[in-house]
Amino acid sequence: MKKRRYLFGVISLWLSLVLALSACGGGSQQASGGGGGQQAGSGSGAEAPAETAQTDYRTEIQIGTGSTGGTYYPLGQEISNLLNAHVKVDGFNSSAVATGASVDNLAKIGRGELQLGLTVHLTAWNAVNGTGEFAGTTIDNFGFMGHIYPEVMQIVTLKSKGINSIADLKGKKIAIGPAGSGTQLAAKLILEAYGIKDGDYEAFQEGFGDAKGKLQDGVIDASFGLLGLPAASIDELQAQTNDVKYLPVEGEALKYVEEHSQYKAFEIPADTYEWLDAPVNTVSAYAVLVGSLTQVSEELGYEITKALFENAAEITHEQGKSITKENALRGSDGLPFHPGAEKYFKEAGILQ
Repeated sequence: MKKRRYLFGVISLWLSLVLALSACGGGSQQASGGGGGQQAGSGSGAEAPAETAQTDYRTEIQIGTGSTGGTYYPLGQEISNLLNAHVKVDGFNSSAVATGASVDNLAKIGRGELQLGLTVHLTAWNAVNGTGEFAGTTIDNFGFMGHIYPEVMQIVTLKSKGINSIADLKGKKIAIGPAGSGTQLAAKLILEAYGIKDGDYEAFQEGFGDAKGKLQDGVIDASFGLLGLPAASIDELQAQTNDVKYLPVEGEALKYVEEHSQYKAFEIPADTYEWLDAPVNTVSAYAVLVGSLTQVSEELGYEITKALFENAAEITHEQGKSITKENALRGSDGLPFHPGAEKYFKEAGILQ
């Protein structure tokens, strides 16, 4: 009797193991055939781990913008409203959220916390290539969805501060932009070009909205901001103080910035503001829209891109004027396209 019980136990254990292994095999086949892998056209040539390759397509989306005092936030609000009015996909709804801007938006798309985001195109290029602020890692689950506007570095102080050059900012209190923003990265490079390194000044990681108040109240001495032209916040600061002064990026420092980044020389025209009496030399890049490849389907990406570029004239923000089919591909160099955006650009004759 004991032998029979022992033999029965062995056979039962063996059958349990066989069934368990069969179940594992069946689950594996189901996963590989379930369409959950990374989609074609994602821009990534490497095989991603299963947890990052899975798609989680959504119709409720969030658009990462920037600080409330910058250009991204109000423009992003208008873009969101436009998409809600024109994207004809069941269940679609978008909302714009304040963030730390470029780096923060890309990181959150990478983590699946945002579906769309505004970013400086140079920062997006660094994310894809694992360079600059993304050294040691890459974010490749996003695609280019269109040019938004040229971003211009605007460095301001008050005339009453007696600061005549960026070189004079050594030892000063400076708003360099929020952590994780394109503004902060560019600000540090520009300061470095003038021989000013971290520790040579007191840094305030502020968006321009907060920085404007601190500059007006005398808490800080100068502020950096990658903003559109004209920047309403700078106009407001001038209206409140009648004391705004631009600090130019010029000479050898300008060459240094161009040699160590993809920022290009840009001249702010004197007629940008009524109170500006001469043009200002600085640097510029492109603000672009990017979308998640794992949470925004090709169909939805197509509808979003089409809605934006077919109806951009409805945007009242000053920078909306730059959202045109003629400008659509600016800032796309070196970036993967979102397959939905690529489909629209080809259909519209924008991309060959």
